[in-house]
This record gives sequence, C-alpha cells and structure tokens, in this order.
Amino acid sequence: MIDGKKVLFSGMQATGNLTLGNYLGALKNWLTLSDEYECFYSVVDLHSITVRQEPAELRKRARNLLTLYVAAGLDPKKNCIYYQSHVPGHAQLSWILNCYTYMGELNRMTQFKDKSSRHADNINAGLFTYPVLMAADILLFQADVVPVGKDQLQHLELTRDVAQRFNSIYGDVFTVPEPYIGKTGAKIMSLQEPTKKMSKSDENPNASILLMDDPDTIIRKFKRAVTDSEACICYREEQPGIKNLLDIYCTCSNKTVEEAVREFEGKGYGEFKLAVGESVVSVLKPIQDEFARLSKDKTYIDEIIKENAQKANYFANKTLRKVQKKVGFPEQIR
Repeated sequence: MIDGKKVLFSGMQATGNLTLGNYLGALKNWLTLSDEYECFYSVVDLHSITVRQEPAELRKRARNLLTLYVAAGLDPKKNCIYYQSHVPGHAQLSWILNCYTYMGELNRMTQFKDKSSRHADNINAGLFTYPVLMAADILLFQADVVPVGKDQLQHLELTRDVAQRFNSIYGDVFTVPEPYIGKTGAKIMSLQEPTKKMSKSDENPNASILLMDDPDTIIRKFKRAVTDSEACICYREEQPGIKNLLDIYCTCSNKTVEEAVREFEGKGYGEFKLAVGESVVSVLKPIQDEFARLSKDKTYIDEIIKENAQKANYFANKTLRKVQKKVGFPEQIR
C-alpha cells in the first residue's frame, strides 16, 4: 500500500511496434486505474535483450514506448512511468530471487520453450531466468495486483510461489500479488489468422494494425481482413474473423455486440470492414497526433524520465534494502 492505495505493476517490452491489440487489450485499460491504484508502468527494456537488439534501435523504441504511454493518456504525475534499466533494483532483486527459484519451476515455463524454438541460435540464460526478473519487477514495488493475460498467468504463479517461499523463511517481506480482476481488455486477434492473437512479431504485415499506421494503411488492412463465405455478420465462434472484427468495432465505438449486429444487419462484408477500419482510425489518430507533438518536446519527456526514475528508485530501494538485510548482506556505510 502507498498512501492508502493498493499497488499495481505492469509493463511492455521495448521491442517491435505496439499493435491495436496491445492498446485495446492493455494500454487503454491502464488509463482508468490511477484513481484506484498506485500504478507503476515500466518500459521493460531489461527483458528486451534476451533477444539480440540493435542498441540504437532499442534506445529509440524505448523512448517511443514511454512517449506513447503518455500520448495514450497516462498521466506521469499520477502514474510512475519509467525505464526498467534506470532502476538497478530490478536486476539486483532478480539475482537474489534466482537463489530462491528452483530449476524445475523454470523448466516448466511454456514461454521459454516457445521462445527457444523461435530463437534456436540464441538460447541464453537470460531467456531461461526471464520469469525470475518478472517476479522481481512485481515484488520490488510490493505490487498487490498485476494485470496479466493468459500467457502470463504461469509467470505470476511463479512470482507468488517465490514470494511465499521467501516469506516462509524470513517473515512477511513481500506482498503476494494477485492477478488484476477488473474490466477485461478486448482480446484482439490477427486479421489474417483470426484464431491467433494479434502480434507485433507477426511476419505478415496485413495481420496486425500498428498504433502508428496511417489511416490509409489501416483501412487497407481491414479491407484485406479474412472473413468467410457465410455473408452473415453474426457474433459466434464459427465465424472467428467476423467475431474479431465485431470485437474491434465494439471496443472502438463503445457499442455493445447486440447494437453492432443490428447496425450491420443485411449489409455486406465490404461495408462492415470499412466501418471497422474507420472506427479504429478515429481512436488511433488522436494518439498519433499527441505522440508526434510530445516527440518534439524533448525537455518535457526528459523531465518525465528523470522524475519517474527517482520515484521508482525510491520505492524499489525500500524493498531492496529490506531483502538485503534479511538475506544477510552487510549494510552500506552512507
């Protein structure tokens, strides 16, 4: 708890370009949480280097992502928006937690198996211990809640196990986090393979809407979106392409599924896909314009980076000093 509020932690990697799925599924929902929670939103650039990165490009993407957080509406005065690499406590706590995490637990992590298969030429130790760094991210700020998708639930369970193991040895050191249960973010699927989640790493450029796609590109991608031959705009599992487009349309237009189905009753897929594309443009264009404006204001973004790093380090060091004392490290002479 900080100032009577529960603590919430989340973050995104500074790799690739954020998609519409990242925005509608996560970032959009972050905007409403600062009144209820003390929120820490990290640009998790330490996690990014488990896959080889071009240094200048990583720095650029990290700054763009932090700027995008603000452009999307996150208030840097109400939320702590910071670079993971600017808070040494992440790496320091991760090493300590490595010593309280079992090999068997890490061997069971499905994401390690998946990423190893996709990056067979670079199966490094960081990729294997990635979930421990994630645990450190969360426990460093004594997070009460963590918004997670299904693909991250396994990592949160590991975080809980490690926290409880540490607490059983040393007392109540860590808050044991719970998954955030709130308004569920829309799960946006690929426009080309609607049974797969929209991904910023998809090799098919028509599969994903990127947050920085211009309006013409967005409309073109929706026109090429995979549907079916049923010629019926219905919300059902048997029509995953149409169902996905309805989810996108409803989330962007703030309409219910029932309202959307009625609106397009008797209309063709072409007209429907154009309407979905236009609804997405109406949501993304203001964010893109604000991002462009903020990107030119170097002084303002630098102030956010500096001030929020100081805040993050303050709270991180409180936890880190407690942990270091518990495990027996000598106190620093200040």
